[in-house]
Order: sequence, then C-alpha cells, then structure tokens
Amino acid sequence: MSAERREMNLGQLLPFLLIAVLIVPMVLMSRKQKRAMAQQQELQNSIEVGDKVMTTSGLYGYVANTADDATVDIEIADGVVTTWLRAAVREKVSDDVVEETVEDDDEAVAEVEETKADETKADEKSVESETPKSTAEVAPPLEQTKKS
Repeated sequence: MSAERREMNLGQLLPFLLIAVLIVPMVLMSRKQKRAMAQQQELQNSIEVGDKVMTTSGLYGYVANTADDATVDIEIADGVVTTWLRAAVREKVSDDVVEETVEDDDEAVAEVEETKADETKADEKSVESETPKSTAEVAPPLEQTKKS
C-alpha cells in the first residue's frame, strides 16, 4: 500500500512541478526586463543640455534642448540640430570615447588608402607585363525574324 501511495503522491505533484518550472523563469525574466526599463527611464530623465549622447542608431551628438517631455534636440555638427524621441537616446557618452573612435577610424582610412594605392600599382605592372595572346573572334549578331 505504501508504494501505491508514493506513486499517487508523485502523480499528483507532477503537474505542480511542471507549472513551477515554467513560471519561475518567466518571473525572473520579467524582473530583469523591469530593471532594464527603469534604468532606461532614469537615463532619459537625466539628460541635460550639453550632455554627449549616442542614439540607438549610433549617432553621436550634444544635447541642445530638453524642453519637450517626449523629444530632445541633438546637435550633431556645428549648427546642425536634429530632433529625436527621448527613447532613441541609448546612452550618455564621455568625450574621450568618441575621440578614440575617430582617431582609430582615421588610422584605418589611411591604411586602406595605402593598400589601395599599392594594389593599383601592382595591377598596372601586371597589365603591362601581360600581352594579349587570345585569337578569339566575336561572332556577328544573329538576325531576328518576325513571326507571323
């Protein structure tokens, strides 16, 4: 009798265990999502004029105006001010991060230009050294007839 009782107890507990296995991860994920939303809301509320920010599309700029609750004006270049939703501001950025990125980009562009110049010189030399050896001829175009 005790063996049958154990089997019945396990059979009765199985649905509850399955439900618990499904609910626990959902609760943990929702807590993590709420925490991320709270951090984003705190960031959006803390934006002030003069802050260096990066948008969700990767555009860097300085905050020019925060008068509206829904939008923020970002100066992306001298005299160029664009209006963005506050939700589009991804993070505040320190100036040295942007400068390092620009310096790295300048170096990368210089390397690419040097590589292209070297490749062009090599291509010119290879073209000069090669002489056409093909005796292929182009066939004349076919005449097209109209179907009646």
